[in-house]
Amino acid sequence: MDNKPTIIAFDADDTLWHNEPYFDEAQERFCELFQDFASKQEILGLILNHQVKNLPLYGFGIKAFTLSMIDSALELTNQSISGQNIAKVIQIGRELLQKPVELLPEVESVLQQLNGKHKLIVATKGDLKDQHRKLHDSGIGHYFHHIEVMSDKTDVDYKKMLGRLDIEPNNFVMIGNSLKSDVLPVLNIGGHAIHIPYHTTWEYEKIDFEINHPNFKSFENITQIIPLLTN
Repeated sequence: MDNKPTIIAFDADDTLWHNEPYFDEAQERFCELFQDFASKQEILGLILNHQVKNLPLYGFGIKAFTLSMIDSALELTNQSISGQNIAKVIQIGRELLQKPVELLPEVESVLQQLNGKHKLIVATKGDLKDQHRKLHDSGIGHYFHHIEVMSDKTDVDYKKMLGRLDIEPNNFVMIGNSLKSDVLPVLNIGGHAIHIPYHTTWEYEKIDFEINHPNFKSFENITQIIPLLTN
């Protein structure tokens, strides 16, 4: 980067800490609960369909995921699911909201090296209360000047955030694991983006093409951003 951005934003889930494996585990439990009604592949497809359909109403996060599991359970059982089994589905969601926060390797070291040289912010999706809880429990909240929990991560959402924070796009870099949410919209509005892949990705966040853009970088490890942003 010839002109290094001074405002660095990090996605939270699967960029700063582990998240998707917890959802995978929850879906496994759901599939076991309803294994007599459909195959695992069919059940996972049904949950995803309900999540995507419900996004305009519920947005992202664990509560939205839980409601989509309930929708899926109702459809699988032709509306005949018992209250006891509905309670089991709700418990899967409740336990997701209580999962420990496990930082990804080298995250705090990277934040320490960037601290004081750049303004650091968190820009993430999900439940407002849950994301604030995770940031608090992570022990890294003090590194960030601002946390933004967005209803979605479209071009418009990033423009609104940058406008509220009085940040010019060319002075902003977004770091995250999702090409669809953390990279493409930021590039579209004139910002910089760095992709740090996570070993598993939610189907909704996948894209089927390569990104070739002068403001885009991709690294295997978060530590690789340090020379780019500090030298």
